[in-house]
This record gives sequence, structure tokens and C-alpha cells, in this order.
Amino acid sequence: MTKNTADETKKTYTKQGAADSAAREGARVMGTVLVTSGTGKTGRRVAERLAALGVPVRAGSRAGSRAGGVPFDWQDESGWAAALDGTEAAYVAYYPDLAVPGAAGAMAAFGRVAAASGLRRVVLLSGRGEPQAAVAEEALRGACGKVELTVVRSAFFAQNFSEGALLDSVLGGELVFPAGSAAEPFLDIDDLADVVVAALTGDGHAGAVYELTGPRSLTFEEAAEELGRAAGRPVRYVPVSGPAYAEVLEGFGVSGPEAGFLAELFATLLDGHNSATTDDVKRVLGREAKEFTAFTREAARDGAWHG
Repeated sequence: MTKNTADETKKTYTKQGAADSAAREGARVMGTVLVTSGTGKTGRRVAERLAALGVPVRAGSRAGSRAGGVPFDWQDESGWAAALDGTEAAYVAYYPDLAVPGAAGAMAAFGRVAAASGLRRVVLLSGRGEPQAAVAEEALRGACGKVELTVVRSAFFAQNFSEGALLDSVLGGELVFPAGSAAEPFLDIDDLADVVVAALTGDGHAGAVYELTGPRSLTFEEAAEELGRAAGRPVRYVPVSGPAYAEVLEGFGVSGPEAGFLAELFATLLDGHNSATTDDVKRVLGREAKEFTAFTREAARDGAWHG
């Protein structure tokens, strides 16, 4: 997140303004919320919004106190109970993805620890149209007992182009990706964070599974054209096969196994089965999801592509 974006978030989510908005939406004052991956793209946005509402936030990360939060590592279960101690709810964003081998086991283990800690509510970030992620969702659901669980399945993040893995591609003018001609309803992460906060702080979301998308589906070629217009530089889409994209990732220093997994995951997700939009953002928030064009203009304004 750029400094300008962070400043805009703080302006939008002033404590009083956010509290008034939350009151209108029926949110309640609640206890401490653990945000796993609290320094990540979604986690930091959720933490900012909760803090603006006056909700005590415990941001978990491997850096722990060095990052101003608490130690939380998905590879080290021994620290989870301490991170959850005294909390009422948790936002769970598993790294690197719920579809990876071992994710279901981690979710089952987290569910058991959450239930034992007396946690009341969990909101889980998942992937839309990911069969293996659905297995991990069920593992958490089966292990967390009476803990209220809400699952938020997200479409491809729009911010992947502005602060994620594809930023360098946009800056370089060539968007190399294994998506073919499939269309994707890119989701703005700010919309996702708003939905997560609504589910954490409001009632009526227990047991829900929300599939979040933007309001319009675009091919990666169409997305590249919009990104180029907003960035003020030519950006063209270069479709590649999954194995070819794995080689690209390895060239950027990604390990062979991780590169292969990511390439296979993207090729699987972007085969057209996720192209349809949903109205779940509007169902939860009472407003439309943000348009991709609006995302590109805001990202350009905030300096995302000045590199």
C-alpha cells in the first residue's frame, strides 16, 4: 500500500465516521480480534478498519512484535494459543493459499485451538472455485465446534496488478500470465475488507459462504488495456502456458515447487469457470462492488505505477 492509499484509508475510516457507519449497519462493540497475516494485503486493511471502529486488534505475523503485533506463524502451531488468548473473533488468511498441500491439516488444527480458546467467531478467506480450498474450509468447519464460521471466497484481486505479483509486469508493459481468453470478475480488496469487517462485527453471518466478485468480468487482455490507460503507458497481455509461467516465476526467484504450484493453480482457476459475477458484496454491504476502471484510476492517482 502506498502512503497516499494509507492516508486515504485513514481519512475514510475515521473513528467517529466508522462508528456511525457501523451503528447504521447494526454492528456491535466487541472484544479483541486476531488478524492472522496482519501485515498482508487483506490483513492490514481489515486491521485498519477494525481499529477505526474502536475494535481492539491483534495483528499476527511471523515478525510478531517487531511489526507491532503478535507472533503468528502458520508453520508453528505452538504459538497459536497465545495469539488467540483473550480474543473474541479472528480473521483467518492462510499463507500461501488454502489450496496448497497441508492447508486442510492446518485449518483443522487451528479450529481445535480456536474452540479450546473460547473464540466466538471466525471469518475465513478462501478462494473462489478452488476445490482444494473447499476441503480446507470443511476441515476448519469440522474442527471449530460451536465457533461461528463465515467463509469469504474471493475472485482474483484487482490489487495484484498494483501491489502484488503482477505489479512488475504492468510496469514492464507486458502482462505475462496463463489465463488465455477467460474473463475474470476482478475484486477490489477494499470491498473484501469491508465484507470481512461486516462479518466480524455484525450479526447474521454465521454459517454464510460469500462469493465475492467485482461487478464486471474482463479478460486479461481487456484488463491490460485498462491498466495501460490508467498508468499512462502501454500494457499488453501475453498469454502463456502454465509450465511457461512457472519458468517465468522461477526467473524471479520463486522456488521450483512453489512456481509449479502457483502456475497450475492459476491455470485451473482461470479456465472460465469463475467468470460469472455475483451480488454478494451488495448483499453484505448494501452497495455495489467497485468497478475495475475505478480501481485503476485510484491506483494510478495513488502512484502505484510511477516506478
